[in-house]
This record gives sequence, structure tokens and C-alpha cells, in this order.
Amino acid sequence: MFKIQEIREIIKLVDSSSIDEFVYEADGAKVKLKKNGVVVTETVAPNKEVVAPVVQQSAPAAAPVAPATPAPAKAEEAPAAAPVNNDPSLHKIVSPMVGTFYQSPNPDSPAYVKVGDKVGNETIVCIVEAMKLFNEIEAEVQGEIVEVLVKDGELVEYGQPLFLVKAE
Repeated sequence: MFKIQEIREIIKLVDSSSIDEFVYEADGAKVKLKKNGVVVTETVAPNKEVVAPVVQQSAPAAAPVAPATPAPAKAEEAPAAAPVNNDPSLHKIVSPMVGTFYQSPNPDSPAYVKVGDKVGNETIVCIVEAMKLFNEIEAEVQGEIVEVLVKDGELVEYGQPLFLVKAE
């Protein structure tokens, strides 16, 4: 099965290229990306398939981007958080897929991270559930969590900022 970082890299490369469709198979797992069809498919076993929509962007995926069509609740929260979000010294941890954001591995457990926590490159900061698959999201930066931008159980979009980190 592919690691989430590998899928992120593939998405970034396909998004910044001129190709419209990409298929990659390795060790029984398959990733299929279509720009115009907005479909991501990962096959982990012959009978199991995961499909998640991808929001097409005009900028490469590596650039910080806001969601293309935020939900009304998010639109109300955005102005309050806008001054901090625009700080260029802060790193944004973004969602690599569409899904449901969870701060902890289960409802009885504490959150993976909270404001003020120090994180490393491989520190798990949250889970994004897509099609009953729970994907652990790593910080991919070393620093301190400054703000959690999403509430537990909230739907997130591809490329949506989840955390702000003051990088070290």
C-alpha cells in the first residue's frame, strides 16, 4: 500500500504537469489520477477500491491554497483567522484528500496534537477519513503548533489548511 506522502507527491507532480491522467501500480496497490475527471483511485486489494474526488487547482499543490468552495460555516470562521493565516512565517499542514478530520485516533483518546505542542517531520497530527479508510497525516515540518484550523469531525477538502506551525 502507498504511504500518504507518496500519494501527495504523485498528486503534486500530476497537478503541476500537462498530463490529464496518471496510473501507477506497485505491489498489488494501484493509484489512478485524472485531472479533468477529478477522480483519485487507490486499489489496495483486488476487491477493495477507494475513490476520492480531487479539487482542481490553478496553482501547483505545493503552494498554500484556500479551499475552492468553502462550506458556509467555514466562511464565517475565515475572517477571524485570516490575519494569522496570512503570516508567511507559518507553515500550513494541509489535507492531502477530501474526508473527515479527526484530532484523535478514537473518541476516548486525547488529541494527537494541540496548540503549543512541538512536532517533528514524522509526528502524526491528525487522521483524515476517506471512504472508511483512516489516513494518518504527518506534520512534515519541525516546529510548534500555533493554531488548529479545523474542528473535530469536520469535512475537509483537498489542500485545505488544517494546522499552522511555527517552523524551527
